[in-house]
Amino acid sequence: MFSKQFFNQAQKEAIQAAIVEAELNTSGEIRVHVDDKCAVAPVEKAIEVFEKLKMHETELRNGVLIYVAVKDHKLAIVGDQGINDAVADNFWDEIKNNLIESFKKGLYAEGLSDGIKSAGMQLKVHFPYQSDDINELSNEISFGEEKDEMK
Repeated sequence: MFSKQFFNQAQKEAIQAAIVEAELNTSGEIRVHVDDKCAVAPVEKAIEVFEKLKMHETELRNGVLIYVAVKDHKLAIVGDQGINDAVADNFWDEIKNNLIESFKKGLYAEGLSDGIKSAGMQLKVHFPYQSDDINELSNEISFGEEKDEMK
């Protein structure tokens, strides 16, 4: 599957480091999921992946998923109920637009890293980091399964 090889090891590590850095600012949990293709609306697929990764099980319901389908050039950012209740409907627009601009330049890992850090800073306003905060979700990039690619 192409998506698993889309980023080299250094890029994967940079994206994961960006997640760790972003989560030092917020109690929010940020994940990245990469698929090859997306046969449905990217937001719809992102919500499906969000649930599959059990991101809705965080204590404050403040998980964020950045979803990318690399071959189809699709992107979505979805937040859990706790975030959606606290922010404006267009909360993710600036990050999404910056990601698109970076992707157009071929700067996928860099764009994701910057977007992740920006998400952490924005989430800090509503979900500041707590001294007793624990990392509730993996910081590793998840990739689509081959059976999902057939849909």
